[in-house]
Amino acid sequence: MTEFPLTAARLAALRARMELTGTDLVALGPSSHMAWLSGVHPHGDERPVMLLVSQSYAGFLMPALNAAAARKDTDLPFHPWRDDDGSDAALAELLEACAATRPNLSVVLDETMRTDFSLRLLDALDNPRRRFADDTVSLLRASKDDSEYHAIKAAHLTNDKAVKAAFAALREGVTEREIVELIKSEYAAAGATLEFCSICFGASGAFPHHTPGDTPLTRNSAVLIDTGCRLDGYPSDMTRCGYFGTPEEGYEEVFAVVEKAVQAALAVAKPGVVASDIDKAARDVITAAGYGDRFLHRTGHGLGIDIHEPPYIAANSEVVLAEGNVFSIEPGIYLEGKFGIRLEEIVILREDGAEIFSEMPRDMVRV
Repeated sequence: MTEFPLTAARLAALRARMELTGTDLVALGPSSHMAWLSGVHPHGDERPVMLLVSQSYAGFLMPALNAAAARKDTDLPFHPWRDDDGSDAALAELLEACAATRPNLSVVLDETMRTDFSLRLLDALDNPRRRFADDTVSLLRASKDDSEYHAIKAAHLTNDKAVKAAFAALREGVTEREIVELIKSEYAAAGATLEFCSICFGASGAFPHHTPGDTPLTRNSAVLIDTGCRLDGYPSDMTRCGYFGTPEEGYEEVFAVVEKAVQAALAVAKPGVVASDIDKAARDVITAAGYGDRFLHRTGHGLGIDIHEPPYIAANSEVVLAEGNVFSIEPGIYLEGKFGIRLEEIVILREDGAEIFSEMPRDMVRV
């Protein structure tokens, strides 16, 4: 059997990591891990579905009613089961094919897999030693290949256009929810779908995860737009800030501090740097300006198939970053009752530093 080329390359990389980490079996549920490794993203419900990988075999435990739909995405073997038979016999057959029947196997579990799937697998094994996918699938996913880079880039260019259109559409009386709908329509016109959208007028921006509502835009109000689309399987994520009318006292000063924090983090972001050093670079700028207690979250998160995935750019992260890692840099200052400012870029690490995906300037947008 000839595997799909991308699957073959990723299986080879996974097996190399398995050998290096002493892993006998990797078990993935219907998740982004499975989609990344195999291209298969089956419907997830209570019916057990798994992709098991050993050094000698890779195959799916697959509900029979999903097999035909999944077959178009892979030529890896299926071990199907029917509702009236149950999955136990098919799972036993798959484990036998993986040479996974001996005791004390080292097993990697997909941390996002349903608990009942994981327990079903562990119960079928003989005294397994289990851990999650941090040093295998997650580590491999963190370094993006060329196909992923181009997909993420295209999503960000689509996002740039939508955010520019949103700022251009600001007018007195328009609501946060109406700007969400405008952005959604811009995405749809480009063949993308809305991944998330936070539109914040005025004091709403002081809440980092504000849910847009029917708040109308008034003259002389701060505007924060944090939004992302999904295009060809990969998302975008970006935050830009501006002012509708004349900025209130202090706004431009705070904006300049946040921009300086972004630049400091970008300057540190290189392969071989510990993730916490990037967080520290941004946080030190904001703390020195007197707003340390108003920076309420980590500096960034990884982005790939999932909008949030490793590596995380946080003060307690000891992850050493590598070329190809993709993550956000998004420091913010939140002044409750007044406004919030967050400036966010998604970057990919190159040999000489960070490349930004968005091509929209971070300058304060004035409307």
